[in-house]
Amino acid sequence: MATLDKMPSGLMAHRRWEDILSMILGAAIMISPMVIDATATPTVIAITGVVGAAIFVLGALEQFSLRRWQEFLSLLGGIWVMVAPFVLNYGGMLRNWHIALGACVALLALLELWQDRDRQLGM
Repeated sequence: MATLDKMPSGLMAHRRWEDILSMILGAAIMISPMVIDATATPTVIAITGVVGAAIFVLGALEQFSLRRWQEFLSLLGGIWVMVAPFVLNYGGMLRNWHIALGACVALLALLELWQDRDRQLGM
């Protein structure tokens, strides 16, 4: 497992805080329909719960086994969270929060992909 004191400084190498932030963002996405908009439909609650849990689990997996496919899936999850309000047709504060949280997940995944650009795509 990577530790902060043994990793190079700057944004050139994958850092543990990125995985922890990804887990926090996944948890925030998971609970957001219940906290921000108590009137969210069961479909919205279920889909954001599953996607948030997936982002959380991917962040946890990256702490133990760093693979590029995890970052690709995180990127896809972030993009889905951003477009879900338009696909599932919900609005208000929940839409704004999902666009912001999805953008954070996607940007973080892009940063991790850029940092690990020299690593092979394989297992």
